[in-house]
Amino acid sequence: PVREAFRMLEEAGLVRQEKNRGVFVRHIPLDEALEIYDLRAMMDESVGRLLAEKIKPEQLKAARAMVDAMERAVKAGDADSYHLLNLQFHDALVDFAGNRKLSVLYRRLINELSLFRRMNLAAVGALPTSAGEHRAILKAIAGGDAAGAGAAMRQHVLDSKERTLRHQAAKPTPSKKAPAHA
Repeated sequence: PVREAFRMLEEAGLVRQEKNRGVFVRHIPLDEALEIYDLRAMMDESVGRLLAEKIKPEQLKAARAMVDAMERAVKAGDADSYHLLNLQFHDALVDFAGNRKLSVLYRRLINELSLFRRMNLAAVGALPTSAGEHRAILKAIAGGDAAGAGAAMRQHVLDSKERTLRHQAAKPTPSKKAPAHA
């Protein structure tokens, strides 16, 4: 069972196995994360366009409930709940599109981006901004505005990519050797 679990984690891109050495958590370099954001932006744009044309009333109701819950989490300052709701919202939209292959590819990419996405929401002011973006996406989908929904979803991902770049640029670079103090 453990070997199978490691195989599944490796398939999801979260760990790497090295023969005779063991299993290690996979580090996603920034340049690879940025490529994943670009792919996700293209996928999300298609999802937004498709949903604006075919979302079912019960799906729209579920998406609205998630966005409402995200806004309550923002007001409560509950970043952990917001993060989970954010993941659920995007997963649901992809599922609502009804393309199983898209869902599988999307989840694999999202798994690889998980640490970057969580850090993005930790930035000051990120939660209200993100919640507003989700509300705009939902409004365009509900209004049947395929171009607007696609553009809103694409921009939401590209904004997240920019937050990742800003976060990485703000990280202190480790010095090779700390100065000795007497």
